[in-house]
Amino acid sequence: QEELVESGGGLVQVGGSLRLSCAASERTLRGYTIGWFRQAPGKEREGVSCASYSGGITKYVDSVVGRFTISRDNGKSTVYLQMNSLQPDDTGVYYCAGLKYCSADYIVRADNANWGQGTQVTVSS
Repeated sequence: QEELVESGGGLVQVGGSLRLSCAASERTLRGYTIGWFRQAPGKEREGVSCASYSGGITKYVDSVVGRFTISRDNGKSTVYLQMNSLQPDDTGVYYCAGLKYCSADYIVRADNANWGQGTQVTVSS
């Protein structure tokens, strides 16, 4: 699978919002469930949210429920992560990738999915 390209990160204050974008070719995203992951300094990468190809099924880890919204526009070959009420614990590098498993408890990258460069999100208090 080709590398997906993340963008939209930045520096925001507590309570602020950002919208991340994950772009790839239509061929790459076709049929794939896509997930967002993040890696905070000194911590392992964790799954945050995922969406089925149609966008009709979405999952979130407990820490972001009610604050983050994943969506996708397959016509634009882009998956979004709207992040509201940001907290310092949301700081990290955010990545997207194709998945082989998507649930609120387990978001698992597909074996043939590559990590992109990620986009940095920094929430200042």
